[in-house]
Amino acid sequence: MNILLNDEIISRENVMVDIEDRGYQFGDGIYEMIRIYDGLLFEWEAHLERLVRSAKELMIPLPKGMEVLQKNIHLLMKESGVLNGSVYIQITRGVSPRKHHFPENADPVLTAYVREMERPLEQIRNGIKAITTEDIRWLRVDIKSLNLLGNVLAKQKAVEQGASEAILVRGDIVTEASSSNVFAIRGQECFTHPTNQFILNGITRQVVVRLMESTNLTLVETPFTKEALMEMDEVFITNTGLEVCPVIEIDEQLIGDGMPGYYTTQLQKAFETLLLELIPQ
Repeated sequence: MNILLNDEIISRENVMVDIEDRGYQFGDGIYEMIRIYDGLLFEWEAHLERLVRSAKELMIPLPKGMEVLQKNIHLLMKESGVLNGSVYIQITRGVSPRKHHFPENADPVLTAYVREMERPLEQIRNGIKAITTEDIRWLRVDIKSLNLLGNVLAKQKAVEQGASEAILVRGDIVTEASSSNVFAIRGQECFTHPTNQFILNGITRQVVVRLMESTNLTLVETPFTKEALMEMDEVFITNTGLEVCPVIEIDEQLIGDGMPGYYTTQLQKAFETLLLELIPQ
């Protein structure tokens, strides 16, 4: 495997993480994961825009070579031979003696790599089980930072209970899930938490919001409770890996009839159509 290190592509065996890299010691960094479909970087511009925003919010200077990042990523993809997979991009504040405050002269470190990733068709078609758990994350989850322990603990709790995802509840309000955004449908209204500091504005979330215009659904971006969630007709999650994925059971209670719902299926079809339109034939 080859790695992009700042603006140079080198073999993984030659990559070293300094013990005083602030990403390693403090989680002082940001990241993006971008889907590759048939050699196409899906929603590249939106991912890059969010990466730049995250850097600005954390006051991390962007590394040299950002203007040729897309070119370097394409070179990395070509060398990997991966046509369907993902690109992981990470930027840390850099290397400096360990102190909590920002260093004055550290240079940011950018790394990126490509991996194969198959579409999880079974989960997309059949749906998944989820649990609910307390949202213990920090108050700026709108920044896609390396600080993911709250997400990791929630996901682990889900796995231990035989579920695929953990839906997070702050107080009594559903925010999002451990690695995805949450949508809930009642009648012809589709509820989701508004974009603020309590959720990450997912790129797939943004795509689905646009696709919703082709359905009879009315989008309602408003906080809703766990109790309301359990009474919904349909629930689905969105993220880069799972795309549009039905949630058929939460906390061992069936959602609707325990099958992927009508509107969720319509949105899945709209997403599939979008991919077909984007991918060169």
